[in-house]
Amino acid sequence: MLKRLIPLIILAIGIAGFMALRFTRPEPAPVEAQERSWPVEALNVSLGEHVPVLPLFGEVVAPEMVNLVAPIAARVAVRPVSDGQRVSQGALLVALDEDELLSPLRQAEAEVADLEAQRENEQIRHENNRRVLTQEREILASANRQLERSRSLAGRNLTSQADVDAARDAVARAQLNVSARESTIAEFPSRLASLEARLARAKVIEENARRDLERGRIHAPFDGRVTRVQVAPGDEVAAQVSLLSLYPVGGLEVRARIPQRFQAELESALEAGTPLIAVGDTDAQRFVLERLAGESDPIGIEAIFSVQGQEHGLRPGAMVTVQLRRPAVANALAVPYGALHGADLIYRINDDNRLERQRVERLGETRRQDGERWLLVRADALESGERVMSTHLPNAVQGLRVEVSNGEGQNP
Repeated sequence: MLKRLIPLIILAIGIAGFMALRFTRPEPAPVEAQERSWPVEALNVSLGEHVPVLPLFGEVVAPEMVNLVAPIAARVAVRPVSDGQRVSQGALLVALDEDELLSPLRQAEAEVADLEAQRENEQIRHENNRRVLTQEREILASANRQLERSRSLAGRNLTSQADVDAARDAVARAQLNVSARESTIAEFPSRLASLEARLARAKVIEENARRDLERGRIHAPFDGRVTRVQVAPGDEVAAQVSLLSLYPVGGLEVRARIPQRFQAELESALEAGTPLIAVGDTDAQRFVLERLAGESDPIGIEAIFSVQGQEHGLRPGAMVTVQLRRPAVANALAVPYGALHGADLIYRINDDNRLERQRVERLGETRRQDGERWLLVRADALESGERVMSTHLPNAVQGLRVEVSNGEGQNP
């Protein structure tokens, strides 16, 4: 009997021990659900006047570049300059063979001298014709008197008819000589005018040849830089063939296309006399917006900048990146591009460290002292001293709890 109770006693002892342990166990600490906060950086809102910049990509051009050509076909004698060389006004650039330039001039001078001699001979001949005409008229008058005497004598049978005919022939010959002389004198003005015209044409040819001789030694018309050299000493060049080009020092411009939406703003600033400055990749390169091009297209309009100060290695044809400083805007906030969510959304951090969605107006971008580019925005609901999130948070939503990791909204 006792043997049968032993297993039941052991089972009862086990159950009693389990129950004792269960009632004497320590109570676990209650678990409370905590909301997660996301670490972000923030910056204080500081509204003020900022100067937005407009990045542009432009081309360096030389509008005053001159192309020097050969006046006539000739051989290049010397070319003392090289491509890219800087020259002073009056410096020799190219000299053509002088003998080849002198040949047309000598021919023209000979033609002028011949025509001047012909004009002088024609005037002398005209004076002689006038004197001879007086004599021939006297001869004609004498022949007429002789004819009258012969007729009178023939009427009295004192001379033969042959003498009368001879006298009549003498009158006819004298009259023919007078008529021919008068015709020659009458043609003198037209012959002289023809010679004068030929002489004037020959003098023009002589002047052109003399000018070509002077132009055969090509000098720099201004202080400039040589470019586009296309000939070498010894080359045979044709008339009007390009020899080289020259552009003035300090005469470079930068032409960049400006988007259409900025045209009205820049035109107003130019009309008001507001200086619009652009800087290059380095602050050493500075440009001034002088004017906008006369034509536009749907993409935009070309802006023309003059180079301020030294050229700093600029050459025509080079492509440069410039930052145009647009007119200043008031009540603007500069934020890093990472603070922007979407096209026009930033988040304000309220006193409970929760995000509040805020729509903004994009005003452009600004350049900080360290060279970093920030976005300029404006929002009527933002006030100075508030905090905005400067970290781009992909899961940012209205009311999300955040933890500012850079202190009380200091600029990162």
